[in-house]
Amino acid sequence: MGASYMTNPVVFLIDTVVSLYILAVVLRFLFQWTRADFYNPISQFLVKITHPPLKVMRRFIPSVGKIDTSSIVLALVLQMVADFTIIALQGEIAGIAVLILYAFKQLVELVLNIFVFAVFARAILSWFDPGNYNPASSLLQNLTEPLLGMCRKIIPDLGGIDLSPLAALVFLQLAKMVLLPPISQLALLLG
Repeated sequence: MGASYMTNPVVFLIDTVVSLYILAVVLRFLFQWTRADFYNPISQFLVKITHPPLKVMRRFIPSVGKIDTSSIVLALVLQMVADFTIIALQGEIAGIAVLILYAFKQLVELVLNIFVFAVFARAILSWFDPGNYNPASSLLQNLTEPLLGMCRKIIPDLGGIDLSPLAALVFLQLAKMVLLPPISQLALLLG
C-alpha cells in the first residue's frame, strides 16, 4: 500500500519536470528552425537551460542542414527515459521499440500542440494588442508565419478578414487525426 501511495506523486513529478524540459528543447528546436530572433529574452532563456546537454550531444550528433538533430535526439531520449521510468514505477515493462514509438508519438503530438497554441495565441493577441511589440508576440509571429503564410496562399482574401489562423487550426487538427493513431496502433502491435 505504501508503494502505490507514493507512486502517483512520483510519477506526477517526473512527468511534469521532464515534460517541461522537453518542451524547452522542442521550442528551442522550433525557434532555430523558423529562424526566430536569437536575442529575444525567451529564446535566450531556452538556450541557457538547454545548452549543457546539447553542447555534449553536438560533439557526436551533427546537424543535418537546418535541422538540429541533437535537439530531436535529446527530446526523444528524455521522453523515452521518462516513459520507461513511469512504466517501471507502475510495475509494467515495455520493449525498446514500443518506447521509441510512444516517445515519437508524444513528440509529434507536442509539436502539433505547440503550433495549435501558437496560432491561437497569435490570433487572440492580434485582436487585443495589434502592432505592439513584446518578446512573446515576436516569437509567436516567427513560429507561426510559415504555416499561416501557406494558408494565406490557399484561402483568398475576404475583404480584410484573415481566415488563415482558422485554416491552420483545421489543418493541425487533421494532422493530429491522421498522424497519431497509426503510431499508436503500431506501438500496440509491438507491445
